[in-house]
Amino acid sequence: MSDTPVDASKRTWLIASGCAGAVGAGFVAVPFVSSLQPSEKAKAAGAAVEVDISALKPGEKVTVEWRGKPVWIMKRTPEQLASLKKTDSQVADPNSDRTTYPTPDYAKNEFRSRKPDVWVGVGICSHLGCSPSDKLQPGPQPSLPDDWQGGFLCPCHGSTFDVAGRVFKNKPAPDNLEVPPHMYLSDNRLLIGEDEKSKA
Repeated sequence: MSDTPVDASKRTWLIASGCAGAVGAGFVAVPFVSSLQPSEKAKAAGAAVEVDISALKPGEKVTVEWRGKPVWIMKRTPEQLASLKKTDSQVADPNSDRTTYPTPDYAKNEFRSRKPDVWVGVGICSHLGCSPSDKLQPGPQPSLPDDWQGGFLCPCHGSTFDVAGRVFKNKPAPDNLEVPPHMYLSDNRLLIGEDEKSKA
């Protein structure tokens, strides 16, 4: 123990400056810690998207954005639904059995959808990430076979998909177009990005 007397004014000065430094560090830390939180834009990018499809007519397709990806919602005509039987033997993965990305159980059918007439799919080719073009008109066309039933053509390397987003055999794309989780909130309102399983 030291015999040197304690200078009370120095002690007060040290305590005061130490407290001021701690408060200042706190003010500096708050914006720093806040910057580690996901931004509103980042939160929105992962949030489920609600879509009103009441105005969608047979043969029409709309595109919405979910997680930065284009998601197609297509109302198929009776003719387009019938074409799926014709393409069953021509597609590489007719029942969506491949596991590159999970296909919801409710989309593991010929229509790849909850309701036969409405298809929801991510409009990104499974080859190199290009966005396929609509080639919904059946019949011979440039870059398509003569017996074309209607679907999508990826302009980058020529991969083709039917109107259920199933990739045709012997094409560069290894997999079908992704079906995101989705559910119906009502007959005409879709929620993309969540389903009963993800909400449970």
